[in-house]
Amino acid sequence: MPEAPAIAFVTLGCPKNEVDSDRMAAAVTASSYRLVDDPAQADVVVLNTCSFIQAATEESIAEAFELAGAWKPLAKDRKLVVAGCMVSRYGADLAEAMPEADAFLPVADEGSLSAVIERLTGVAAAAPAVASAPPRMPPGHTAYLKVSEGCDRRCTYCAIPAIRGPFVSSPIDVLLAEARFLVDNGAREIVLVGQDIASYGHDLPGGEDLASLVEQLDRIDGDFRIRLMYLQPDGVTARLLGAITRASRVCHYLDIPLQHASTSVLKAMGRTGSPETHLELLQRVRLALPDVALRTTVIAGFPGETEEQASELEAFLAEARFDFVGVFAYSAEEGTSAASLPGHLPDDVRQERAQRLREVADAVGYELAAARVGSVLRVLVEGEDEGETIGRTCGQAPEVDGMTVLEGTAPTGAFVDARIIDSVGYDLVGAVL
Repeated sequence: MPEAPAIAFVTLGCPKNEVDSDRMAAAVTASSYRLVDDPAQADVVVLNTCSFIQAATEESIAEAFELAGAWKPLAKDRKLVVAGCMVSRYGADLAEAMPEADAFLPVADEGSLSAVIERLTGVAAAAPAVASAPPRMPPGHTAYLKVSEGCDRRCTYCAIPAIRGPFVSSPIDVLLAEARFLVDNGAREIVLVGQDIASYGHDLPGGEDLASLVEQLDRIDGDFRIRLMYLQPDGVTARLLGAITRASRVCHYLDIPLQHASTSVLKAMGRTGSPETHLELLQRVRLALPDVALRTTVIAGFPGETEEQASELEAFLAEARFDFVGVFAYSAEEGTSAASLPGHLPDDVRQERAQRLREVADAVGYELAAARVGSVLRVLVEGEDEGETIGRTCGQAPEVDGMTVLEGTAPTGAFVDARIIDSVGYDLVGAVL
């Protein structure tokens, strides 16, 4: 019998891709194949690609060619599987352009990875019954829980619906079982992600919604916390805010992507809102959760954006006072309706406007971070970085926000109370109590 092939994953892109890779890796562990961390030790590498914007597509292509040119030739019969969003987006065109890859696996077919590996290697997967396979790999201290797939919105700049299809909620019992598995195996923070998590449940029978999911996740036994990411503004309802207020585990942290403030630009984006409605929403959130930390994302230089509209967005960010703002210069994405709009701006104009927004956002964000000095916050300890013990408060999401540098003894994976004694930009410095 041939030796079981070793499988490694290389994952690019967002946390939703990380969850997809994690689920595929769990399926590998339930098969006859071996899972390895290092591609150098692998017979098959699965490259899970991102294609949300052109820069991500270019990174995915570069990584695929690097694996094909530098990794495959080093050992006989190595196989490269290109999976994920780039495959879903470009399909047959990608297969023609990249003959170096041995198989292509779109997002919708990732559950068939074992069959693809079996075809490429000639070694039977010999997988046990699906019911016996773990839903995920044992997590680190932070774990993402993808509550839905796809999106029904038609924002004119976004390719996600074309890549990942229509919005589909995961059944609530499946999510609760997955969350219990993650917590039982060491997760101390569960981060709910999806293209549009506030729409969770609208396609399910029984009236389940994000508020009811939050309520049931909050009842799971264990020492952990819950974070909500990617809440479209119309989904931040009084019912959801009430569920967060009543919950004992949910971080008072909301990520609400607004994208712009100008009513006419938002309309061109296929979105709704205005500075007034945005500010009213933020006021409702802050009344319900006075200690909330808020994140948003905005796009600079959308086609047709005037200097006046760019200044309107700057003024809005100064007044709205977000803790964190992700600023993106507009990128024309193939296949989106915005790509064919008139009035595309030169790159230098888009980049200059994006930088102005970052400067406004930083000035506010640094001030809000400094205002936390003197408070006592609960910190999840994540380990050491360059000799310093680091962690995150409820107001700091993984990978995208600041961190907290801790002074004093703090075991990795534990929650500790720390008095904030300083701030450096978005980062905090805390003394362990």
